[in-house]
Amino acid sequence: MTRVNWWLTGLLAACSLTVLVPLYFTVVTALKSPDQLTGSGLALPSEIRWSNFATAWELTGYPRAALTSALITVSAVLLTLLTNSLVAYAIARNMERRLFKGLYYYFVSALFVPFPIIMLPVVKQTSMLGLDNQAGLILLYVVYGLAFNIFLYVGYIRSIPVSLEEAARVDGAGTWTVFWRVIFPLLAPMNATVGILTFLWAWNDFLLPLVVLSEAQTLPLVQYVFQSQFNTDYTVAFASYLMALAPVLIVYVFAQRWVISGVLRGSVKG
Repeated sequence: MTRVNWWLTGLLAACSLTVLVPLYFTVVTALKSPDQLTGSGLALPSEIRWSNFATAWELTGYPRAALTSALITVSAVLLTLLTNSLVAYAIARNMERRLFKGLYYYFVSALFVPFPIIMLPVVKQTSMLGLDNQAGLILLYVVYGLAFNIFLYVGYIRSIPVSLEEAARVDGAGTWTVFWRVIFPLLAPMNATVGILTFLWAWNDFLLPLVVLSEAQTLPLVQYVFQSQFNTDYTVAFASYLMALAPVLIVYVFAQRWVISGVLRGSVKG
């Protein structure tokens, strides 16, 4: 009979509450009317007010902001998967060379550079190059995700037997064919991991769109403006938060097993 580790179980339960309690508070607040906020914040609403979501939909211009966020997020995910995996493959299969090993550590070292340090130069450069728009923001997501993604991809690619590539080369396949026909399909778990993490980051990000975009607004930016203008109507504000949270929560619930699988398999060989 397996012995239960109650200390570990209790720790996991406490960590779960740190996520579930704020989520519960957000849901019950979004379903209340303003006069119900005078009571306990954790109390269930005496009368459910679905009109908060309709009000938030109208005041935040949800369809347009959601479409902008979706366009930026999906484009960033696709470009990240196509480019980051290719760079990581070149590094992983040439790690014995000084140049590629240096590139690997150079990219990984970028993980230790806080964004606020380079924020001002990035804003100036994107403005000078005419990239203070959605296209520029997508490119920034691809570039800034490169460091962590290469760290994941390289470990995963090095766990793939080289003999598979050698067999393909014997059949006359070139480097590009080997990557797209042999390696890239085997990267499915890691692609899912990187794709989901990029999706979560791009959809929820606030700082980069704030300093880069000059016209279009993503959902986090719309909520920021909404909150600053209607900061006393917390019920409608929390309803807008739930509306922005719903798409990414659904994606993660259905794809979380891919994240865990990709990270575990990528740690087999570093």
